[in-house]
Amino acid sequence: MTNYDAVDYSPLLALADDEVVTHSYVRDVTLASGKNLALITLDNGKDHTRPNTLGPKSLLELSDVLDALKVRVANGEVHAVGIIGKPFILAAGADLSKVREISSVELAQKMGQLGHRGLGKLGTLGVPSFAFVNGLALGGGLEIALNATYRTVDTSAAALALPEVFLGLIPGWGGATLLPRLIGLRRAITVAIENPLKNNRLMKPLDALKLGIVDRAFGPARFLEESLAWADRVLTQKERVSRPNTPSPLTRAIAWPTIARVARKELESKIGTVALSPYLALDTMAASARGSVHDGFVREDLGLSRLIAGDQFQASMYAFNLVQKHAKNPSGAPDKSLAQKVTKVGVIGAGLMARQFALLFVRRLRVPVLLTDVDQTRLDQAIEYIHAELAKDFAKGKLTDDNLNRLQALVSGTTDIAAFADADWIIEAVFEELSVKQDVFARVESVASHDAIFATNTSSLSVDQIGAKLKRPERLVGFHFFNPVAVMPLIEVVNAPMTSDVALATAIATAAKLKKTAIITSDSPGFVVNRLLALVLGEAMHAVDEGTPFEVVDSALDTFGMPMSPFELLDLVGLKVGAHVLDTHATAFPERFFRSDNLHKLAEENVLLTRDGKGRVTGFSPRAKEIVAGGTNVQTAQELCARVEDGLAREIHIMLAQKVVSLPEDIDLAMIMGAGWPFQMGGITPFLDRVGASERVNGAAFHSPKILGAR
Repeated sequence: MTNYDAVDYSPLLALADDEVVTHSYVRDVTLASGKNLALITLDNGKDHTRPNTLGPKSLLELSDVLDALKVRVANGEVHAVGIIGKPFILAAGADLSKVREISSVELAQKMGQLGHRGLGKLGTLGVPSFAFVNGLALGGGLEIALNATYRTVDTSAAALALPEVFLGLIPGWGGATLLPRLIGLRRAITVAIENPLKNNRLMKPLDALKLGIVDRAFGPARFLEESLAWADRVLTQKERVSRPNTPSPLTRAIAWPTIARVARKELESKIGTVALSPYLALDTMAASARGSVHDGFVREDLGLSRLIAGDQFQASMYAFNLVQKHAKNPSGAPDKSLAQKVTKVGVIGAGLMARQFALLFVRRLRVPVLLTDVDQTRLDQAIEYIHAELAKDFAKGKLTDDNLNRLQALVSGTTDIAAFADADWIIEAVFEELSVKQDVFARVESVASHDAIFATNTSSLSVDQIGAKLKRPERLVGFHFFNPVAVMPLIEVVNAPMTSDVALATAIATAAKLKKTAIITSDSPGFVVNRLLALVLGEAMHAVDEGTPFEVVDSALDTFGMPMSPFELLDLVGLKVGAHVLDTHATAFPERFFRSDNLHKLAEENVLLTRDGKGRVTGFSPRAKEIVAGGTNVQTAQELCARVEDGLAREIHIMLAQKVVSLPEDIDLAMIMGAGWPFQMGGITPFLDRVGASERVNGAAFHSPKILGAR
């Protein structure tokens, strides 16, 4: 049995010279019953400028405070211990800047052990402990609460979550052991694995209450007072805490192995097997069915040490910093003060994409949104769809009755483009044909105000050519969404040769208000994401065309860790669309990209994958295999993987040389946010550095070891 107090933590303290320490302040609170509760307040002294985090010094201080309280408990001075954070924040988890500096498995294991030394003592004081979750509680912050005996939450708390898997780690300070024992393995998988993999989905306080993670929820006005009163009732046995979601030992022993097997199969079908942390989290949680809590903590220590010292965590931290920092200041953005205010949005078209645009704009900007189309029936259907989606928001509690009525009233449709006269942001969602887009904008310009900004959602056409018929082409900017619009977080903002700084700044500001991540690209075929995906899909189809079996090609890129194989992606975007994308890029870059006649044939008959009754891919259509048969140049999976890696490295090098974007980080961010490139892979350019492709093709890596955080 590990004695956490006996471990030498001095190597960790050597990394913590500049740690912003979260102190543990104690005061005694006399409850109504006369019992004494020692209340610990976590506070790093930074107000709201920086949330509480838990580095080595912070954890050791908390451990020492709990040791002192245990002595007072033994002396009969303290009947309960509570822990709360500074206003609006319990803790945002580990100080990741310190964790990232850990360089060995042994030191990484000490980090897990130090967390257990501090937090684990909340469960071994000899009296009940209460966590009062008064605000943000992420990772180690939520694990503070899990280590306590009882938990309350402020209904206004910003979020609760265990996001470790999102960062290539596992909940290693009690979360992987205590959470499934508290709410059951299936619910714990949702919180600790599925939510992080869904772009780090967070829980609201009432979500945590429903799951059984917390015992009671109180409003913000008197949160601490009500929490203390409730704690007193629990201590005096006037109120019994019921936990219906807590599984019995028999349930853990009988049901959990099956739950874990099913969850593993689901994960493999969704994310493949490259990412380590989801599977290690699953194994650790499932193993908590047996043995003691301490046994579970030891398993967490071992798992955490393996991950912290591994490449995937370093890669995840690179990706995390891109999303948290680089994304907030797009490379090449003009002065923010140039951005014009958007007070009315015009959407050209009433089809699926136009409806999604209009819905997003009214949800986020809450300004009038006007759709125009030549077909009144289609307009009516579009308005009906948008109103229905807003009604769903109301049903889910996201909108009040007044807000629902107001937002629905903001959306309207017309067949008369003259109604666009007072719109200051006009975006098209019409057919992807150059002449159609040119004519639409030329007609709208005749009625639009002098200051209106025009935006095109084109994914493959030249923005410069789209604006060729405009009298003022400088007002046009590319604004490329990804489908589904509400879900995908990226917008490629295209800075065409004629685009003004005002139009560009307005586009960047509008993307931010839509809660999207923007990257600025030059006006080049495919911009960033589609250009790189076209290379991958083109190589995949070219290999099939030459004779490599579908199955070999489909598995060749498993090491990328992408959420979909090449042919699943083709099936998702549509075979006709895919064929068009390959044609466009092969025309633009014939020496590096491939078109595929076979893909056009597959699209004509709409055959490729076979699926079971639940929509899961089971293989390839026999007819699809007949269509592509005849090639004799068969590649191995390894040969094709290396070919694609080298092709991507070459293309990214060319894109950087041509100033399609300013930095490799822009490409990494675009692929993470627009193509689902996994966090654990750390961005496509560091991945290509690690596998040696950038050196093979360009003679140099995209990044220095210092930037990548290499050992």
